[in-house]
Amino acid sequence: MKSTVIEVRTGARERVHDMTKECADFARECGGDGLLHVFVPHATAGVALLELGSGSDEDLLAALGDLLPADDRWRHAHGSRGHGRSHVMPAFIPPYATVPVLGGRLALGTWQSVALIDLNVDNPDRRVRLSFLTD
Repeated sequence: MKSTVIEVRTGARERVHDMTKECADFARECGGDGLLHVFVPHATAGVALLELGSGSDEDLLAALGDLLPADDRWRHAHGSRGHGRSHVMPAFIPPYATVPVLGGRLALGTWQSVALIDLNVDNPDRRVRLSFLTD
């Protein structure tokens, strides 16, 4: 297994951050066939495979806002208003995704991208572990 960590700055706002290029670069460096496992070791972030751009990013954040409002209903109440929802989000968008790699290239669908989803405005810096697994 080969592994690396990338640093992602999500800033002080809810964010859908495209990591496809970093994932593709790492897969190309590793070469061959295998699986790319993308893992964010944070309790308040997730990894999703989805179409980015053309409004999908904003649609996802809006849907999460409807599902997990940033209000005072959360028992986990430290940090900014609604912070507890960030701790619930990984149950819906898990902190990992696995992508097939064929010949050093991500085998994503035409419109699929690899994205870090972060609702936690209190933690602007994230680390993401990329692991390339072969047999």
